[in-house]
Amino acid sequence: MTATLKHNLRVEPYEYQKEGILFGLDHRRLLIGDEPGLGKTLQSIGIVDTASAYPCLVICPSSLKINWQREFEKFTDKKALVLDNASRTSWPYFLGMGMFHVAIVNYESLKKFFVWDIKGGKTFTLKDVVFNRDINVFRSVIMDESHRLKDPTAQQTMFTRGIVEGKEWRILLSGTPVVNHAQDLVSQLAIMGRLLSDFGGRGKFLAQYGENENLSELSDKLYDTCMIRREKAKVLTELPDKQRTDLYVEISNRDEYDLAAADLAAYLREYTECTDREIRRKMRMEALVKFMTLRSLASKGKVKQATDFIKNFLANGKPLIVFCSLKEIVKALQKQFPDAVRVTGDDNTAEKQAAVDAFQSGGAQLIICSIKAAGVGLTLTASSNVAFVEFPWTYADCCQCEDRAHRIGQKNNVNCYYLIGRNTIDPVLYNIIHKKRSIANQIMACDDDIPTDEMYFDELVNSFLGYG
Repeated sequence: MTATLKHNLRVEPYEYQKEGILFGLDHRRLLIGDEPGLGKTLQSIGIVDTASAYPCLVICPSSLKINWQREFEKFTDKKALVLDNASRTSWPYFLGMGMFHVAIVNYESLKKFFVWDIKGGKTFTLKDVVFNRDINVFRSVIMDESHRLKDPTAQQTMFTRGIVEGKEWRILLSGTPVVNHAQDLVSQLAIMGRLLSDFGGRGKFLAQYGENENLSELSDKLYDTCMIRREKAKVLTELPDKQRTDLYVEISNRDEYDLAAADLAAYLREYTECTDREIRRKMRMEALVKFMTLRSLASKGKVKQATDFIKNFLANGKPLIVFCSLKEIVKALQKQFPDAVRVTGDDNTAEKQAAVDAFQSGGAQLIICSIKAAGVGLTLTASSNVAFVEFPWTYADCCQCEDRAHRIGQKNNVNCYYLIGRNTIDPVLYNIIHKKRSIANQIMACDDDIPTDEMYFDELVNSFLGYG
């Protein structure tokens, strides 16, 4: 595009991202279908912010709610509110008073926050749904992972369609808007308000494309009317070799975690007040055990959101490498993804190689790796995407895990996603790891046990006390 983008974003988008924002400003009701890792989030935020289309509603998977909040507040000067039980009745007031400019909700909670009544009983249509009139406050709606809306009879699809009705700005994001069949687009086009005006309605669409016929014609029409899509390989020159994304998620075992955190904080206060060297040494070892326990609780509490993230990612049709430490986490993920292969300390050499070969050949879309067993030596270049449900204690070890994908043979830039438990020890550890990366060699442990370096430990204690 030759047009110049004038924006107020706090970062300068890549050229292809500017193109996406300009496309959105021009089309207003659109689908951004870029491959994962190309910044669909930034582009949609750029459209809304440049158009000043506030208040904005973001509908997304549960595991991405906090990330959306952080991204809006990182890229713009606007405040974002994650809807929860505490704001169930107050969110209209917050938005109306300008205290927040963005509301964020997951698909499963649309009914809770925006539906007053359903008149048709268990079997109902959109006409039977009575919506909260406060949905009229939203000028724009962003729908992340919009392929979730491909079933026109699903409740989430109907609720979304009712919410966006009449909205000037409707932005759908999906790396795979068509999962299996051209008709996957029908409800997404309807939500965009494009189905009738640009494709002649459901009947005509299905008659022309319903049997996966005339797909080239369909593609051309989508690009002409409402879709922009770029592949990673075509914009590699604009991207860094490796990108990291921090995904803050809620943990599912909050009460149990908070109890252990309170116990640790009390113990650390005793430790810092102790002056006897021998007693202090013993207390330090006990504190290490308590840190490990707290870290384990945070990890276990992320499994539900990690599962949600992985499912959404795999729906894009791209392979994924997942790193974790605890055997319990590995087993929980394997239960959720039985077709995944794994590389752990419990596997012998032949089993590990078989798993790697299956993943590298495309026989498996997901590989679950132990940080200890797979953090070095393996080549997993079949994927350019790495996710950490748990992460190592040192920056150097983080790089070693990331570099299973970021190595010779990798044709794409690598995206690394770190799932960080909100209001847990995770951010404390993660910040220390990155703060000390310049002296990683001095504090690097030989395995995945907590480093015993005195300076590292003292900073961990001080940071946790300040955090608590």
